[in-house]
Amino acid sequence: MQRANLSAVTEFILIGFSDFPHLRLLFFLLFLLMYLFTLLGNLLIMAIIRSERSLHSPMYLFLCALSISEILYTVAIIPRMLADMLSTHRSISWAACASQMFFSFTFGFTHSFLLTVMGYDRYVAICHPLRYNVLMSPGVCACLVAWSWAGGSVMGLVVTAAIFHLTFCGPNEVHHFACHVPPLVKLACGDDVSSVALGVGLVCIMALLGCCLLILLSYASIVATILRIPSAEGRHKAFSTCVSHLTVVVVHYGFASVIYLKPKGPQSLEGDTLMGITYTVVTPFLSPIIFSLRNKELKNAMKKTFLSKIYPEKI
Repeated sequence: MQRANLSAVTEFILIGFSDFPHLRLLFFLLFLLMYLFTLLGNLLIMAIIRSERSLHSPMYLFLCALSISEILYTVAIIPRMLADMLSTHRSISWAACASQMFFSFTFGFTHSFLLTVMGYDRYVAICHPLRYNVLMSPGVCACLVAWSWAGGSVMGLVVTAAIFHLTFCGPNEVHHFACHVPPLVKLACGDDVSSVALGVGLVCIMALLGCCLLILLSYASIVATILRIPSAEGRHKAFSTCVSHLTVVVVHYGFASVIYLKPKGPQSLEGDTLMGITYTVVTPFLSPIIFSLRNKELKNAMKKTFLSKIYPEKI
């Protein structure tokens, strides 16, 4: 990253929720509760999977990795956002801004890659059940998780290096609650700004669409296999193992498409902030709820754990 950047702009000011002065306290309390629920929900899922031996399978290994990436993603953004909502001094250093962008993109894309891996796991379980233990062996699962984290790190590094290679000449007010690409690009100057912005946008969109396409292909094969099952009970049982993952995929890519595929044009800064909240706060908040309520094995394990604490003599 160029040293010239540091001589131009050494810090940024995150405008964030200054456009909602009368609602900031309400937003703070709401987002704090959602953040704490996200942390506790994901930690609970990880603890249940670790303690319940019946959940020691590839699908729940991937769910644990997904929970970790979700916790780290929210930690990278939300605590700073909450602090800024109560502060009049909302500046962030150049280095801290770059770090926040790197970690948010790293954990965000790791989340996308893990959802893709989970789709492949469901494909193997339903379409090739007799080969499942071979195709999803512990070594293979570890490699898939490692490659997901490596891919997320590469995406975070590429995006951050490209954006912070630009020169920021001022002003330094970022009209967002975090160091996000579009508002930072608006502050950059130089002949290469438009080409860098286009390149970063294409890389992000291609990565997301690639993951989405692989998931769609997995589920196309899954649906074709399920339709060949003769009994209605068998079809329902097979599809029920996919419902929680499919629901999270729809929520994740639905909100991601709002952020990355929205049409370019004049719109309010308040609208940009609220759309950013859907992906940063709402999606991680919904994920543990969906997995807890829509995954029968996980829900039964939670009930068993809670009942064992309340009525230990009956378990």
